[in-house]
This record gives sequence, C-alpha cells and structure tokens, in this order.
Amino acid sequence: MEIRDVMPAEETAAERVVSAAFGEPTDGRVVQMMRALRAGGAARASLVAVVDGELVGHVGLSRGWVDARRELVEVVVLSPLSVRPDLQRNGVGTALVAAALETAGDRGAPAVFLEGSPDYYGRRGFRSASALGFDRPSTRIPDPGFQVALLSSYQPWMVGRLVYPEAFWTTDTVGLRDPELERVEAQGAPGR
Repeated sequence: MEIRDVMPAEETAAERVVSAAFGEPTDGRVVQMMRALRAGGAARASLVAVVDGELVGHVGLSRGWVDARRELVEVVVLSPLSVRPDLQRNGVGTALVAAALETAGDRGAPAVFLEGSPDYYGRRGFRSASALGFDRPSTRIPDPGFQVALLSSYQPWMVGRLVYPEAFWTTDTVGLRDPELERVEAQGAPGR
C-alpha cells in the first residue's frame, strides 16, 4: 500500500471513495465540504491510499484554530477519513491516520483534532480533547467524540475553543450523525 498526496487528476476518484464510505451521493455533504475547503484555501493536505494502482482510501487535513487565551493558534482538523467499504478493517484507515499525523507534525502543527469514535481513534494516538482543556466548537459533537492528538510543537498554554473553518458550517458537516452519534455517545456513558 502506498500513502501519498492526491494528484489533481485523482480528486474525483477520492470523492467517490469518500461518498461510498459515508453512504452519500457523489455530491453529498462531505464531498461538498471537501470542495469548499479547497476553494476557500483551508485545505492543508489530501492524502490517498493506493493499492495495486487503485485509490482505496483518503484522508483530508484542513486548517482550524484554537482560541487560546494568549493568542489564536493554527491547528489541523482531520476530516474526512474514508476507506472504500470493501476494504475497511484491513489497516488502510490506520495507515492514513498515521500518515496524516506525520504530515501535520512535519508542517509544524501543534495538534490534530477530529470528531469520531474514541475506541477507533484512541488506538491511533488520539485522546479526549475536553479532558485536556479544549472546548468543542459545537454541542452537536458528543464529548467522547471530540478528540485530539498533541504533536511535538504543542505547548501547554495552547488550550481553548476549537474553531472550525467556514466550510464545515456552510456544508452542515459539524457533528456526528446517526447511527454513529448514538454509538459514540454510548462510549462515554457512565458505567462503561
């Protein structure tokens, strides 16, 4: 498996993988978000997984900010992570997340944020962002799903509210959706 930057000619293939992984039409909300991030200059990286010459996975990294008391801190938001449905649970997503963290670190980002399953992402270097002093950008993100990976340039004063780029809001992609939402909320339920 090869993980690399997407080539311009592959953007449509990457969008097809995203649509299939999210069960959306090819012009669904998540693809619209990707396009809006690129058009608005907020996209920071778009990585793909290629197996036998075929694009089978994608991860996007975009610019976000932490509204820290001292100053606004530019961070990275990991979204979306997508693997072709027939190849899920085969290490493609894990490889994409590792490459995304390496890319963000190489570019000097102090932290990478995401919304997702704490069970899945917790095994890949992410922790509860709220427990580390960060505030969710929206109440539509269940607390257990609000996660962060702190990178080498992170400093303890860099805490505050995460601010998403405009594209997340204009495409209404903030917050986990059913059935994923109920599953993630259950992971943070008392007594678990």
